Amino acid sequence: MQPSHVLVPLDGSPLSEAALAHALDVFDCPVTVLNVVTPLDASMSESGVIEREEREDEAREYADEVIDEAERRAAESGQSVETAVEEGDPAETIVAYADEHDVDQIVMGGHSGDASDLTQRLLGTVATAVVREAPVTVTVVR
Repeated sequence: MQPSHVLVPLDGSPLSEAALAHALDVFDCPVTVLNVVTPLDASMSESGVIEREEREDEAREYADEVIDEAERRAAESGQSVETAVEEGDPAETIVAYADEHDVDQIVMGGHSGDASDLTQRLLGTVATAVVREAPVTVTVVR
């Protein structure tokens, strides 16, 4: 059964870009690209607050660049994407977004990492958490 709404979480990595390409090639339905900005821990010093604001601005600018690139890539293939930028823990935010926006398929890149668990090393910690917690089908593109 074809999904009616696909979510593609993007972080700007080649694997997330491959996930977007896969979703655009395979599915004939609305595709939403989501970039999750991870909140930074606040420091109590004045210089820490200024540095934190600068880092948050940089993170938002990067999120905008990731979203703009996704829109450009979709347009090149004659398609369009819906876009969203959310703040929070990546896995929790992806799962919550899918649940709250009638998403019925998530397509995401998997990343190898330093995690000790074999599944996490193969898929990445965020992808592993999304696969485990998502209320919908998750396709992990490697």
